[in-house]
Amino acid sequence: MLETLDNVWIQFLEFIKNRISISEYQNWFEHINVISSTKDEITLEVPNIFVREYILDNYKKDMLIFLPTKNDGELSVNFIVKEEIKEKRKIKYPVLPPIMNSNDINFNSQYTFENYIEGPSNQFVKSAAFSVAQKPGNSFNPLFIHGGVGLGKTHLLHGIGNYIKNHNKKYSVKCITTEAFINDLIMNLRNKSVDKMKKFYRNLDVFLVDDIQFLQNKENFEEEFCNTFESLINQNKQIVIVSDKPPAQLKLSQRLIARMEWGLVAHIEVPDLETRVAILKHKASFKGLTLSDDVCFFIAERIFSNIRQLEGAINRLAAYYKITNVSITKEICQSLLNEISSYVSTNKISVENILKSVALVFEIKVSDLKGESRLKNIALARQVAMYLAKEHISDSLQKIAQSFGGKTHSTLLHGWKKISSILETDENLSRQIQMIKRNLSS
Repeated sequence: MLETLDNVWIQFLEFIKNRISISEYQNWFEHINVISSTKDEITLEVPNIFVREYILDNYKKDMLIFLPTKNDGELSVNFIVKEEIKEKRKIKYPVLPPIMNSNDINFNSQYTFENYIEGPSNQFVKSAAFSVAQKPGNSFNPLFIHGGVGLGKTHLLHGIGNYIKNHNKKYSVKCITTEAFINDLIMNLRNKSVDKMKKFYRNLDVFLVDDIQFLQNKENFEEEFCNTFESLINQNKQIVIVSDKPPAQLKLSQRLIARMEWGLVAHIEVPDLETRVAILKHKASFKGLTLSDDVCFFIAERIFSNIRQLEGAINRLAAYYKITNVSITKEICQSLLNEISSYVSTNKISVENILKSVALVFEIKVSDLKGESRLKNIALARQVAMYLAKEHISDSLQKIAQSFGGKTHSTLLHGWKKISSILETDENLSRQIQMIKRNLSS
């Protein structure tokens, strides 16, 4: 049976090896051994609890295909954490490379404050980031920046790093993704140099962390991060954290969430039409491409949720121009950018299109708009969708309301009245609704 299960484990490893990088395989799977088995269970020896937690978090579905399962469908795998490695089985792990100091950091040279296009959607966040860069530890600490994919969060993070590197070279700065932090911890555990790692991180002047959402459901790693966080904050050292969601919506401990909310939580919104046009012109200039205002507005009206998509559009157009030397027109844009366009072309606006557009602008799910959540941002977005539906769709209120997860017509009418009232004084909401309308109109 052991030989059979060994073969099953080998088959699983071959399956995984073809789907992940070599370094990832070496980090997580190379040092796991099958040490015993029974008829219905396999026992695996893992180097430490972090390896066990990581593979269960990320590869459990794959393991279920190959390894024994219980009657309830759960894995029938017993993990034993290796306490000591005997000399005859001692594994030579790769030597941990020296941890980077401030002079080793490779910030993206294009990600500077000068190159960051400012608009109503990001003006406040950019100002906060610039303030932090000018006086680390003395303004907003920690600074927590959140927003959807491709809206410029990493740009601001590197912008802070680039500014400090150029103006305050005495500061020790570390910019790292959460995944890299986890891998760093794993390598130091293997090399028995965790104390060295702790000393390094807890003596930084500025700690810049990208994609904190990847720390979710990794309690052991979260604890070390939280301890590092507290140590730096207590020393008045600057921390900047980037995420796709606000702290309260992350599946992290209340302890860490509370600490991330200590300072300033700033949201990057989807850029409005004028800002998207400015971004297009700026990025086109870097490619030596000249676009007319008509072409820029044509693109910006169709790609509105992701700055990276705008950059991708410019790259395609620049390549086309370089090959053909033909001036870019709206017709060419339509042909080249059709597959990445988010544009909604409609002769008749539907509730479903309204829901999709509102969800995109407010960075939530369509299911949230149809659900019962009373979270402030979701409730507001739902009322905006109701407002737009009543304004642009001629169906009965009762029929429209049914499209919102079976709501009543009185609920729809209440939402419409509330948004109508807010629009009298709230310019930001007005801009958001105008953006949604432009996206819906032909």
